[in-house]
Order: sequence, then C-alpha cells, then structure tokens
Amino acid sequence: MGEQLARRIGSLDGVGEEQVFAWLRTRDALAGNELDSLLGRLAGADRINVDDAIALAYATTTFEASRAAKQATDTFIARERARRYRIEESILIHTPQGASLAATLVRPRNATSPLPTAMLFTIYADQARNLEIAATAAAHGYAGIVVNARGKLQSPDTIRPYEVETDDTVAAIGWVSRQRWSDERVGMYGGSYSGFAAWAATKHLPRALKTIVPYAAAIPGQGLPMENNVFLNANYGWPFYVADNRTLDRKTYNDPERWSALNDRWYQSGRRYRDIDKVDGTPNPWLQRWLQHPSYDAYWQAMVPYGEDFAKIDIPVLTISGYYDDGQISALRYLKQHYLYRPKADHYLVIGPYDHFGSQKPFKDPELRGYAIDPAAQFDTIGLTFAWFDHVFRGKALPALLKDRINYEVMGANLWRHAPSLDAMSQSSRMLYLTNVRKGGRYRLSPVRPGQRGAIPETVDFADRTTTGAGYYPYPIVNRHPDLSTGLVFETEPFDHATEISGAFSGVLRARINKRDFDFLVALYELRPDGSTFALSYYLGRASYVRDITRRELLTPGAVSVLPFDRTRVVSRKLAAGSRLVIVVDVLRNGFHQINYGTGGDVGDESIADAREPLRVEWQTDSFVRIPVTAVRAGP
Repeated sequence: MGEQLARRIGSLDGVGEEQVFAWLRTRDALAGNELDSLLGRLAGADRINVDDAIALAYATTTFEASRAAKQATDTFIARERARRYRIEESILIHTPQGASLAATLVRPRNATSPLPTAMLFTIYADQARNLEIAATAAAHGYAGIVVNARGKLQSPDTIRPYEVETDDTVAAIGWVSRQRWSDERVGMYGGSYSGFAAWAATKHLPRALKTIVPYAAAIPGQGLPMENNVFLNANYGWPFYVADNRTLDRKTYNDPERWSALNDRWYQSGRRYRDIDKVDGTPNPWLQRWLQHPSYDAYWQAMVPYGEDFAKIDIPVLTISGYYDDGQISALRYLKQHYLYRPKADHYLVIGPYDHFGSQKPFKDPELRGYAIDPAAQFDTIGLTFAWFDHVFRGKALPALLKDRINYEVMGANLWRHAPSLDAMSQSSRMLYLTNVRKGGRYRLSPVRPGQRGAIPETVDFADRTTTGAGYYPYPIVNRHPDLSTGLVFETEPFDHATEISGAFSGVLRARINKRDFDFLVALYELRPDGSTFALSYYLGRASYVRDITRRELLTPGAVSVLPFDRTRVVSRKLAAGSRLVIVVDVLRNGFHQINYGTGGDVGDESIADAREPLRVEWQTDSFVRIPVTAVRAGP
C-alpha cells in the first residue's frame, strides 16, 4: 500500500477508517467475482466488442492489483487497529451450564473509564469478520465484542443451532458485565441469526441488557425451517454450513447446482419429505430433528420469548427489516407480540425495499431484483444502530429517521412515512371478493360482495410431476413479461387515480375440499398499464394451522372450511393510476416445499403413494382479501 494512501486513510476518524477497511478487505473477492462473471458471459465467443474488451482489461487489472496488494493491505489494517484499539481475539467465556463461547473483544485505547458494550452474537464464525465487527463498535466509542455460538472457533462443545442461545447469550452478557472495562450496560445487535440471538437474550432478560437492535431477525419454527407450518427447502443446506465444522462449511453450502438439483430430484422421486436427505445422499440430522416438531410447539417456544415473556421486555428495541426480507414474517412477529403483550413497548420499526441482506447493509443495492429503489430508501443500518445506541446509552437525540414507532419508505413515492402502529400505516382497508366472473381469461376481483354464492373449481393431481403450481416468490420484483398461466388469477378494474398500499394484506378464503388438509398460497401483485407486474406481498401456509400455528385442526372433507390468513408481508407502494391489483390463489405444489397430500397424517411421512385421488377444491366466491389503502397525499 502506498505511503501517501496510508497517510490519508490514517487521517480518518475510526469510523471512516473501518469503512475503508471493510471495502479493502473484500475488494479482491469482489474483483474476482466481477472477472468470473465477465469471463462466463464471454466464454466461447470468437470475437468481443471494444466495450467488452475494455471491461475485461479493467476487471483483470483490478483483480490482479487487489490480489497483489492484499498482504500489504492486511498488514496496514492490523497496524492501524493496534494503534487505535486494545484487541483480544482468543477469549473463552465459560457458561454456568459448563459450555464455552469463543469471543473477540476490541476497545478504544483512549478510553479512560468503563464503557457500554456493543455485543453481536453469531453462529457464522469468521475470525476476520468478527474482528471487523468488533472494531467498528470500538470506532463508535463502545467496547465491541463478538461472541460465537457454542461449538464454534475455540469452543470444544457440540454445535446446537438455536437450541441453547437463551442460556448462552445471558451467560455472555453476565461475563461482560463483570469485567473492569465494562460499565455493566450491554446492547445487542445484528442480523438474521444474530437478530434471533438478541431476542433469545430477552427471554430471561438479564439486568445488564439495556437495548437490542435486531435486523431481519429469525424465529426458529416460524420463518425457518418452516413458514406457517410448511417446511421450506430454502434453508435445507444451512445446517451443513454452520454445523459441519468450527468455522463455516462454505464449500458445501455454496453449491447452488447441488441444492437446485436436489429440489427437482426429490420432487420427481415422489418420496416422503422425510427422505429428502436420502435423495441427496448425505444425512441431514438437523432437518430430521426439526421434522419431529411440525407444530410451533414447546421445542420452538423455548428458543425465543413466547406469550407472556413479551410483557416483561421493558427495554427499548429497534427492529429493522425489508419488504422483501425472507425473514420479515419473523422479524415483525416479534414486534407484534411485543405490542400485544406490552402495548406501550418502547419499540421502533424501520422497514423499506430491502431483502434479507440489504436490511443489514450500510449501503443498499440501488437495484433489487429488477426494481430500482427510490433514492430516499438509502440509509446506513450500521450507522443507525450506533446512533440508537448513542440515544440509549449517552442520552443523545433519537435518530432523525425515527419520527414514530413505525417508519417505512413508500416505494414509488420516494419518501418515508411514519405511523404509531402497523394498523395506522393505512387509512382504511378495502375488501375485494373473489368472483367467478371471467374477463380476458382472468377472474374479477370485485369490491362488491357477490349476491349469490358460487364456486370456482380446481383439481390438483399430485401424481403429475410434469407440472407445478403457481409461484409466489418475489423474484424478480418487477417482471416485464409475467407468466400468470398457473393458479387462479383475480384482478381488479384499473385504478382511476394513484393509490397507496401500506401495511399487510389479509383475508378469508372459504373452500370445500375432498381431503383433510392442503397447503395454499395467496400472492399479491400490482399489474401496471404496460403489462408488467410488481410483486407486493404473499402468504403461504397449511390450512390446518391457519388459526393456530401451535395446534393442528384438520378439515372436514366435503364441508366448506373457513380459512382466515393474516401472516403476510408488510409492504408500502404507491400504485399509479391505470394499475390494477392482482391476486393469485393456488394449492402449493413444487419441489421447494413439503407436499401436503391431504391424508391428515404427518405431512413429512406422506408420499406420492398418497396421491391416488386428486385434490378437488371448490373456492367459494364469498372469499375475500382485505387490502390496506391510503389516498395519495401530497408531500411527506
């Protein structure tokens, strides 16, 4: 690294320096990915144009320069951190349960008195990344500590994802509070698993824990490995990633061809979901363990606050999530339960057009799955975290973005709105009924309840593996050429003026089926005047659990079943005049989830042998969806 560049970086404050270090540390990997992508696109070409040649030369030079500079860069970073901070990378915290937790601690050298501690608890054991996270906290003036889950790095214990964090986080907080450099106050933060761990610590709420800032926080048993009691394949490879060794099994996990092929191979095989690891050829003991708990039972409830536990959580909380965060259903479940059991909870939400990883990033990707996010949607998750900590620990003003409990960016309007509750995000709700009136090959979604009940028949042959059901996953968000040929498609008349949808849609489906259970989806889209669709929100779930995820209630064959649903994704979007709303309803059947054949037995044990009789559904036309709407206002 050039001396002039080193001097310029060294002149920055600690926060700015760590931001540069984060970019430098990953630059060679990013440059390599860019080069690989370009080479893959140009592979086999006899000739390339001038623009591609320039891009290839630039990518190659950047990659080689980044790789050549890596050793000097790492040396410079280590020297600068040693100058600014006291660093301990081999701490072993012993818990009252007899386990050990490896930790990395970074403290400002210029601290003259005990400090509040910013703690991130993670199962993603990566020593370099841990040091970067802890140093960033120290740069903000905190004692920064990253604690690894049981069994990771130097911990000799058995790795147990999710099962022991209510104990281990409390033990880590207790250890911190007893250190001479600690002022006995701890704030926890972090995304996904770390967000879950922060909530796990509140189940028994140690005295030293003063606030949490969870991003895209998971709830085991609610967002993964199952959602609304349907097991998902999206996390199938995750246990290998985190539990195969003391660090991370990247080689196994980062094999998309294996996992994609497994989905199709299992679907085509017709075998039980419990046999999916046999199809893969490698035992998956964690999946098998989780399959023993298809209800949200005591096993899952023990991992995070549940029921009355939320009433005791009297510390301030800042939740961060995204409209397209796969974990949003979990992140907002915590918030809703906190408000339910403690109505005056000091709990704020920031949410906008971000996916699971975007919710956690300092800088949001300008384009997300084909959607160019509004400039106003940009904010720094890490910066907001430490501004919140400064508010809680140092009495500074509440961060400017937090003007009310619920703070959300309106896609298409390029502005933030603020509301006292999730329900207050919209002025009213519009009920739209599923009718059997067809127009242009689609059914009408009408604001007028049908005067006479009718039905829309659907037959699903689970033995037919040449087809799949309708999709729902918002990828891409903006689809220029949508395929709405599967599922039952319902659309409104065009809006005669711009309309804002803000909040979570819900509804009640009424269906008569010939079996005892089925899994279904409801997806919500904006159909724009140019024929493209904009994915808004969706629901997927098991009919027998729609009322209570802890207790199964089987359907009566031949009777009309009432299926209320409300565990959908929150979204905010300004729809242009001329747009329509589209609802897609279908039975869930593809290789990305369990297949519920409807016997009423354990779905994990059902197979294509249970598909002898097709599923017959009669969707009743007094079924409806409830859409949260707001008249478009001028200005914020």
